[in-house]
Amino acid sequence: MTEYLFFSLGFFAIHLVCYVAAGVIDLQLARHMYGGKNRLFGSFMRDTDDAGESKRIAALLLPSQFVRAVLMSLVLYPILPFLTDLSFAVQFLFMSSLMLIYADVASAVPFSNTIEGLVYMKKEFVRPRVFLTIQLEALLYSSLFGLLAAWLLV
Repeated sequence: MTEYLFFSLGFFAIHLVCYVAAGVIDLQLARHMYGGKNRLFGSFMRDTDDAGESKRIAALLLPSQFVRAVLMSLVLYPILPFLTDLSFAVQFLFMSSLMLIYADVASAVPFSNTIEGLVYMKKEFVRPRVFLTIQLEALLYSSLFGLLAAWLLV
């Protein structure tokens, strides 16, 4: 039981580090999408340049990411004993692919970097530059997550 608790807590720590690192890097390329008067996602996302909105986002960041990480870790409980038998390289490939494919590309949520988004979103939200910018964050997150999870978690 305690091994599962430590797994979930470790999963959260790794997820948070990767989420923040990938987000900070990608925000340098995508600030115009999230902040300002003419932001691309202005019709459905909060303005990160607005002090009140930014404060709300900051207040919800840790709790929301904790819930996400715990839910994602719970799904892995049934296969946790098998993950430890895998080599470092296979653990890395499994964890990074899991995050990239399930959490982003094949997600049922339509967004600029998902298959559903390519189907349902308007053209301005899925132009190649927008798709690649958002996908960069997903690739950074999943690669770093896979590396840290294989090294420290599994």
